[in-house]
Amino acid sequence: MIFKQALRRELSFTTGGVFLVLVTIMVTTLVIRILGYAANGAVNPEDAIVLIALATLGYLAVLLTVSLFVATLIVLVRWYKDSEMIVWFASGLSISNLIKPILQFATPLIIVIALLALFVWPWANRESTLISQRFQQRDDVSMVSAGQFKESAKAERVFFIEELDVDKSEVKNIFVADSKNGRLSIAVASTGFIQNSSGGEKSIVLNNGRRYEGQPTQPDFRILEFNEYTTKIQGKDAIAPPPRDREKTVFELFNNADPLIINANQAELLWRIGLPIMALGLVFIAIPLAYVNPRLGNYTAMFYAVLIYLIYSNLLNLTQNFVSQGKVGFFVGIWPIHLLAFLMATILIRNRINPSVKWWRRQLPASFGQK
Repeated sequence: MIFKQALRRELSFTTGGVFLVLVTIMVTTLVIRILGYAANGAVNPEDAIVLIALATLGYLAVLLTVSLFVATLIVLVRWYKDSEMIVWFASGLSISNLIKPILQFATPLIIVIALLALFVWPWANRESTLISQRFQQRDDVSMVSAGQFKESAKAERVFFIEELDVDKSEVKNIFVADSKNGRLSIAVASTGFIQNSSGGEKSIVLNNGRRYEGQPTQPDFRILEFNEYTTKIQGKDAIAPPPRDREKTVFELFNNADPLIINANQAELLWRIGLPIMALGLVFIAIPLAYVNPRLGNYTAMFYAVLIYLIYSNLLNLTQNFVSQGKVGFFVGIWPIHLLAFLMATILIRNRINPSVKWWRRQLPASFGQK
């Protein structure tokens, strides 16, 4: 049917446009936030682009859910405003006939949302944590680069090396500043080399240099000259932290029966399963919510749409918290808010099918209402 094809085509274009706008806003927010972390030394500036991409991938499920809801609403509101729905109704079709073509368009996207929430969301979160943790657990020698001041992971040491020969492990014109227990120690030397000990630790050995200890204005300030001075570099392997709930795979959430974390696992699983169900419920709600009087042409439906999404999303998060705290069981918490959404959508659709009948009679079966 021409109308159904036009509906699906317009839904595709509108969903793509809304999704692009939301992704742009999301990426802009992430750039500001992650560059702030990089400026504070929490993450490596070189990893900023990767972290932004991973965070965007993690939130794609939420962005698609919002895009699908808003696009359905925008398209139907325009159809009402431009009197295209009048042609639809004049052709002998009702608002219920919109459900099938909209579902045909929405079903593949809802499947994608489910896959993103179940698999991409934990993977992206886990990779982001590993990248950040690897940077925080880096050893000091990994930061040594020629011509740059480099600060250690715990901000206790600053290195500067003018020249670095990686093949020979030789360094020239070295500056090392240590701050321990409130006491400052600065060592400078013209030459040196990186030394590997048998225990796996690494050190920088400075040759023919000078060392300054303490504050120049204090009586315990000392200037020492040395032929050889060794400063240890705490080499350590990056230890993968235990995964958080949002980083666990579906298999880990299902199979971890530890009573201390089973509630948190079930809460995370409830959110991931609930996201595609919420997307479906929002699509059903958008169909009757989009009604606009063509003569008035107002867009109050958008206000209600934002309100409904915020309530729905917060209720899902609230239920997740209740399950995590053990106040509500998983099988008890997973269905009430979604059932309420589908029930509200059903009532609104029935009200739009025959608005001339009293609202309470619209909820009755047609055969019962004729008696």
